[in-house]
Amino acid sequence: MSVQDDPIANRLPDSLVGYWESDLVKIGATLAAVYLLYLIAGLLLGYGLSGQLNSLRRLTFLIVLYSIGALVVNLHWGYSGLFNIGVVGFMAVGVYTTTILTRPVAGQNPTGTLSGLGLSLPVAIVGGVLAAALVGYIAALPSLRLRDDYFAIVTLAFAEIIRIAVKASELQEFTIFGATIGTGGGRGIRTYPNPINQFFEGTGAPIVDAVSSTIDGPLVSGWTFVLTLTLVLVCVLWLIIRIVESPFGRVLKGIRDDEEATTALGKNTGSLKIRSFMIGCGILGFLGIIWQGSQGYISPGLFVPQLTFFIWIAVIIGGAGSNTGSIIGSILFVGTIYLGPGYVRRLIEKFISLSGQATNFPDALGMLAGGDVSGILLYTLDQTSALRVILTGILLIWLLKRRPDGLFGNRREMASSIDIESRVRDRQSSDATDGGRE
Repeated sequence: MSVQDDPIANRLPDSLVGYWESDLVKIGATLAAVYLLYLIAGLLLGYGLSGQLNSLRRLTFLIVLYSIGALVVNLHWGYSGLFNIGVVGFMAVGVYTTTILTRPVAGQNPTGTLSGLGLSLPVAIVGGVLAAALVGYIAALPSLRLRDDYFAIVTLAFAEIIRIAVKASELQEFTIFGATIGTGGGRGIRTYPNPINQFFEGTGAPIVDAVSSTIDGPLVSGWTFVLTLTLVLVCVLWLIIRIVESPFGRVLKGIRDDEEATTALGKNTGSLKIRSFMIGCGILGFLGIIWQGSQGYISPGLFVPQLTFFIWIAVIIGGAGSNTGSIIGSILFVGTIYLGPGYVRRLIEKFISLSGQATNFPDALGMLAGGDVSGILLYTLDQTSALRVILTGILLIWLLKRRPDGLFGNRREMASSIDIESRVRDRQSSDATDGGRE
């Protein structure tokens, strides 16, 4: 995105515009602004040091995970033109496969718990990522001739098939090739232990004891896990940048812009799209492993389409075709829409004395008609999830009207490694300076 098209750069002093062109500065400034808002909210709510650190830990945890998901969606849609709204299904494949692979084998597990294959966690993670990539391959094969909304319908249906399959009683526990395994069905299944927590409960326990007088012990393992996930995010970002800047990535941009023209140049667009889709699905499988799997328990109810839509909202906010935009969009989405309503609720409850009860919207309107605004506030505070959806809708309407390409959208990025337009502009500027003389 050029400086002229950047809504924030246009409002900065000329001395700061050069700094703002750095992607790292954009991400850091946005994150610092959101952190500042949460620190102020924590002070108003009376949080101590541990409370503030825990608040920022949860905020950072969600930002990092949504950023990974948004980067994958941006790879599929922003660079490859693949409209994937089955994100959550591939996450489910990754975490369920890893869980089954790590569960103890039959006869070695506690009575009443599901069996597995007893593999080590690193091997199981590789298996989960490969399984998600394989399912992505299967999903992409029949969809090669489909475009945009049709491909989206297929991926959404595939995700629902996966969710219903792991919920089915037939797969709750079954035997295959002599091994007894299962998904736990609708009741769910316990996952593998978090290795970070295990470290601080064992070898790293002295570290927790050393800081427990200042902050709560669990915050040490919690922040260590978040920082580890941040390193994963950096690796995923590096991988995607390498992909999109390679000849393979430039062909993907060509497919996105004009698939027929790319095919006419002798490129096997079907094979390239499948490879791009498989890479993204493998990363999504890994995202499911480190997100839901790290919580210690999974169930089919965690893998609903709403999570996919939230990740898409983050991409839409930042703008398709921009990795920086995907991360900034995740920061803004998590900080304002996802977690924001809960903090607003606590602030209102702390500083505004509300009385009465509004169990439904008509009651709230009746109280408002009588001059009592507390009814609307009471009803709104009890509908945090609905408020999140309403805010999402308002934001989408605003973006479609003011910034249809998102804050940092760059769908017109050059597919060629040579920026011909830039060279033409430079030549025209040179001609204008010397009067067109050679």
